[in-house]
Amino acid sequence: MATFKELLKLSFKSEDTEEWLDVHFTRPIGLVFALLWNKLDIHPNVITIVSIFLGVGAGWMFHYTDLLHNVYGVLLLMFANFCDSTDGQMARITGKKTLIGRMLDGFSGDLWFTSIYLGIVARLWYQTIPGTDIEWRFWGFLLCAAAGIGLHAKQSSLADYYRQIHLFFLLGKDGSELDNYKQQRAYYESLPKSDVLSRVFYYNYANYCKSQEQRTPNFQKFFAAWKQQPSEDIRQRLLAGSRPLMKYTNLLTFNARAITIYVTCLLNCPWVYPLVEITVFQAMYMYMHHKHEALCAQLYF
Repeated sequence: MATFKELLKLSFKSEDTEEWLDVHFTRPIGLVFALLWNKLDIHPNVITIVSIFLGVGAGWMFHYTDLLHNVYGVLLLMFANFCDSTDGQMARITGKKTLIGRMLDGFSGDLWFTSIYLGIVARLWYQTIPGTDIEWRFWGFLLCAAAGIGLHAKQSSLADYYRQIHLFFLLGKDGSELDNYKQQRAYYESLPKSDVLSRVFYYNYANYCKSQEQRTPNFQKFFAAWKQQPSEDIRQRLLAGSRPLMKYTNLLTFNARAITIYVTCLLNCPWVYPLVEITVFQAMYMYMHHKHEALCAQLYF
């Protein structure tokens, strides 16, 4: 029988793509819950749904200005993340992986942060912009919309794409969730019109893949050429160039954002979070994108 340490290692996506905080904090706690819920025969998708309620609840707590409600928000978002970690670890250990589960997982994160951005907008509405006597009101909404809709979503999707690319070249198709628009669109069109839920899922997922592919033209050319003539040397060079970028894919997913939210809300300056999103996280996104495309161009051309 495998030890807890062995199961923990099996539950990782890979050593290349795991964050220090996840390895030493989130994943061990997630594994404890995963083993418990697996014993109770609870499907990973159910755990993801639980995480949605926790994450949305966290967003509501952050709209309050008092310390106690903000602490509740921190705890709820932490438990939502434990659940998110749990369902992935459980799926990898038990093999209960589904594309619907992956899409639901991404959807849950979108709902968490949508509720958080809305919570910040509500919190700022009647507060004044620092250094002025002007209330935030619609300006707070514009700030959060620019950060969340304009930048956050694109940053997260491309970070996820680069992570899946790395996993594909590291572990092969079975160890990655790298998909493409053409296949997902074809599957969507093959579904009967009566299967409304599945069609909605696959329609959105196909477009998600399309947006990733449109932003990575050099990788698309490289990948098409590599599939025609696979090379172990090129694979290793891709991994060597991609590995240093994995820290940026991690920073652009959850932990760095969550810590920023915790600190700014607890210090009662939540407007700082969307500003960090627009400046610091966007700078990381642009650097990551440039370096990966340059790497693929170098390998392809």
